[in-house]
Parts: sequence; structure tokens; C-alpha cells
Amino acid sequence: MTLLQLEGVSVRFGERAVVDSVDLAVAEHETVCVLGPSGSGKSTLLRVVAGLQHVSAGRVLLDGADQCAVPVHRRGVGLMFQDHQLFPHRDVGANVSFGLRMRGGRGRGSRSYAGRVAELLELVGLPGAQGRAVASLSGGEQQRVALARALAPSPRLLMLDEPLGQLDRGLRERLVVELRGLFSRLGTTVLAVTHDQGEAFALADRVVVMRDGRIAQAGTPLEVWQRPASEFVARFLGFENVVPATVTGAVAATAWGKVPVPAGSPGGQQRLLIRPAGVVLCEAGLRCEVVSRTFRGNHVALLLRPEGGPVLEAECGLAGAPAVGDRVAVAFTPAEVVVLPPA
Repeated sequence: MTLLQLEGVSVRFGERAVVDSVDLAVAEHETVCVLGPSGSGKSTLLRVVAGLQHVSAGRVLLDGADQCAVPVHRRGVGLMFQDHQLFPHRDVGANVSFGLRMRGGRGRGSRSYAGRVAELLELVGLPGAQGRAVASLSGGEQQRVALARALAPSPRLLMLDEPLGQLDRGLRERLVVELRGLFSRLGTTVLAVTHDQGEAFALADRVVVMRDGRIAQAGTPLEVWQRPASEFVARFLGFENVVPATVTGAVAATAWGKVPVPAGSPGGQQRLLIRPAGVVLCEAGLRCEVVSRTFRGNHVALLLRPEGGPVLEAECGLAGAPAVGDRVAVAFTPAEVVVLPPA
């Protein structure tokens, strides 16, 4: 069942469309992550749903009800920003109970919320932290307090704006796993904005990629990763092996020579993506020089300079990885080749 529905939403600043005729549906209990480069309109879209930004056109519906005239505090949504926005002069418990007071009114004392605050802090992994000063918390702990405060009113929709953006990568990777498990247990509906595709792919049930105020592609993380809808999406995801190609049957003619393509690929003049995992070292094939190699934990990333065509990104196992300056030969795996739809 759809909880959030955007219908033709546009936001214009003068002549510039920051968000341009966006249609988007978010189902109950679904986590949707909106991805895109700076200036793509993703944060503005979040502000529209929250009621912090007026629309130039279109409608925002929550549970089927138009939110045009509904103020921010009446929408029943939770917000968590990149900078946490905690109150530095209040302790952890007071920060979390703030969300409860906003929902329940100011007439109740903080003691009446003590049980719920303790429950929320336990939920986010900070049991017994009620009396701690905000200044004494690490970045990750502040993140957890901000999450507890956002969850306090039991919002029907939780919105996260670059929720892990200020944390180091190791902590982000741990927290994103915890967040996904937490949202699953609570049945929370989540709309999150991030520029980090790894974070989005780990957290989301569905990913939405934006470009210039419009949706460039939407789908499950696997769908978007395996079948980028355009060269823009492919490059945004970090894939650089994109070249013009002439596809005839099961083969594409490219600057790298003949490349096998998946069965049923469209023919003619196309743009071809070869994921690095599909560039395989072999005995005989396209001759290349190794320009650089980078250890990636479970594999080695290679940058290769072919005898013809642009540089190639490749991956290989840790054992027997070639050194910089070595000459190697590569072939291409059709399962890792994508014929990109036209722009």
C-alpha cells in the first residue's frame, strides 16, 4: 500500500527547475534512497515532502491526503539531518524527549517520557545514556541520538538527509547495516537522501537516481547496478568503461576490438558499458599495459592502457596480480557487458 505519492512535483527558483515534474511512490514499510550528484534536486525533494519547501506545481500525498495546506508539524513525518542538529545545552535524554514533547504537547513533564526515552536509547544502541552531555558524544553516538529523537514520535514516514555523511567510512558501513535491521524490525517507512551509492545500495529496498531535477532511474539496488538506464547512471555508479559501439547480433565492434554482448541486445550504433569484473586477464586477447593497481581488500583494481582505445578498468584476484608496467592480455565476459539505452 502506497504511503507517500508525489505527482508531477516541480520546484522552480526563477527560471531554473530544481525539481522537474517528479512522480514517485513509496510503499508502507519500504526504504527508498534518493541518489544523485550535488545540485540534482534530491535534498529539495526531501524538503518538499517535509513541508519545508513549497512546490511550484504538483502534489504531495500522504495516505492519499494532499499535504499542500498541512504545516510541517502536522504531517507526522520524522526528520534527521546530516549535522544531527542536537541541542548542545541539553543532555541526551532531553534531546530525545524533545521529539515526544513536540508530538504530545508541552503540558507534560519530561519524567512522563522517561520510559519511552530509555526504550529508544536501547533501540539505537545507547542504553543508559540519558544523562550524558551532547559534547561528550562521538560522531557516531550523536548520530544515534538524532535517530532516537527522530523515531520518538513514531512517525509514519522517516526522512534522512545524508544521515551518515559526516562519519568515517568504517563507522558508516557498520551503522548502515544496523539501520537496515532497525527499520526492518520497526516496519518504518523511510525516504533517505545520499550521494554515496554504497550507502544507498546497502540500506535501500529501492534506489532512485536523480539528474538535473528529474528521475534518471528507479529500481532495486540489483536492477540499477546490473542494468544502468543510461551512461549518466553508469558513470555516477563509478563505471568508466563506456565506449561507442556498433552491435551486430551477439558482438559489438568497439575501440577495444570485438566485444561479446548479451543475447537479445539491441543492434546498431550504441553505447557499451563493460563492468571491471568483465575485463578478464587471459593468455591471448587485447594487449594492454598495466598503468596502476590498487588493493581493494578481496581483489585488485587495475587500470590498463590498451594498444587501441581508451584506458580500461579491470579487476583480478589477489594471487598473481600483475605489477605496474607489466604487459597483459584481456578478454571480455558478456554477462558483465551492458548495451546502454539511448540518452
